[in-house]
Amino acid sequence: MPDTSLIAPTIAEIRAAAARIAPYAAVTPLLTSPALDAAAGGRVLLKAEVLQHTGSFKLRGALNRLLQLTPEERTRGVVAYSSGNHAQAVAYSATLLGMRSVIVMPKDAPALKIERTRAFGAEVVLYDRYTEDRVAIGGAIAAERGSTVVPPFEDPHVVAGQGTLALEAFAQAASLGAQPDTLLVCCGGGGLTAGCALAAEAVSPGTTVHPCEPAEFDDMARSLELGYRVPNEPGKRSICDAIVTDIPGEFTFAINQPRVGRGLRVTDDDVLRAIAFAVRELKLVVEPGGAAALAALLSGRVETAERTTLVVVTGGNIDPQLLARAVGGA
Repeated sequence: MPDTSLIAPTIAEIRAAAARIAPYAAVTPLLTSPALDAAAGGRVLLKAEVLQHTGSFKLRGALNRLLQLTPEERTRGVVAYSSGNHAQAVAYSATLLGMRSVIVMPKDAPALKIERTRAFGAEVVLYDRYTEDRVAIGGAIAAERGSTVVPPFEDPHVVAGQGTLALEAFAQAASLGAQPDTLLVCCGGGGLTAGCALAAEAVSPGTTVHPCEPAEFDDMARSLELGYRVPNEPGKRSICDAIVTDIPGEFTFAINQPRVGRGLRVTDDDVLRAIAFAVRELKLVVEPGGAAALAALLSGRVETAERTTLVVVTGGNIDPQLLARAVGGA
């Protein structure tokens, strides 16, 4: 049954989240690049969330959720399920705030992400993403230990935290005298897209938000086209592990459907080229899932000529071998 208790956060709640996480989260830079402008034929503003603590935007939502736990809830710890970036964010935030954390991660998640999640202080439980249900596993652990589950996107506090990214980016753009026509966001379950769409609706209504996904995992794009949530076909693969989900979140899709533009699809080859471009031209290390929006821009999936485009590179936690493959093959 749907959880009707979930209500989309207001812009006031997103602003409150920004104030709440400010002592702990980095203000990431909004970068410009002549090479990006030339590739787009317009003005490009790049939100470098790869420079966030833990290497991704996920820290924003995790912090906003954990900071609102009661003292009694904190004593019982938290449980999360994630392919890596939400895992690291929850582990880091829990340790920072003196809590225990258990993270359910797929066995085939990048080794770097599993290692760092453990290094941040979490107990890691591995599962097979193709045969096991991470939500069920996490729920069982939480029930046994009395812990709070921190979902990666189906939570209004998490969505509000992710929305702080767009709020911050729009303020930075305004300081440069820029008004983005388009915001390109990497999309998995839709939490970042939802937070950005809510922020854009309130503070930059002229900006169209486009979720960007792997072509083999385009559940958000197809769901937006059809008007209802549809899953991905089983058995597909993508290097974009951070944004590989089965189906858009019910809560996040309800937020996104009336607020965002069409979904943009990118291939793994598009993503590899974007990673190489980021290293060579921008001096940034970007993971595959974090490069989907940049890939959409560079591969011409959306009109950028004579427009201002805001692009988010959402994460930088990439295995060195894959980085070498991307740079070496470009």
